[in-house]
Amino acid sequence: MENKNESEVGAQALGRNVRMSAIKMRRIIDRIRGCSYEEALVLPESMPYKACYLISQLVLSAAANASTNLGLNKSDLFISEARVDNSTYLKRFRPRAQGRGYPIKKPTCEVTIKSNLRFAGKMKNGDMRDDYQLKYIEG
Repeated sequence: MENKNESEVGAQALGRNVRMSAIKMRRIIDRIRGCSYEEALVLPESMPYKACYLISQLVLSAAANASTNLGLNKSDLFISEARVDNSTYLKRFRPRAQGRGYPIKKPTCEVTIKSNLRFAGKMKNGDMRDDYQLKYIEG
């Protein structure tokens, strides 16, 4: 169980009831998790998915929240947590033979992006510092 008393300096952005499947959103979220702010803006631009625009808007919003509310510099931020959860389904009915109706479930999802300072302290996984972990992942 995590320690709730640890102070984390950062901001978040939420996207609720996004009209897209959670699996399609996770394709992009998995790529930007742990990246710096600048890299998280550049990566979705080269991907051919519709969800890239939505995620880049959330990254911009999280950075703006950190800059405005906490006075942090955008160049020092990285994506500490990026999560996609299933939400409710839009239920529609399609007409079928002999007067029947066939249900269609259109999925929606909720996206959470949290941005923290690059040198925030310990990671959840262990005692490594954030800058060491980022170098370890990249190289």
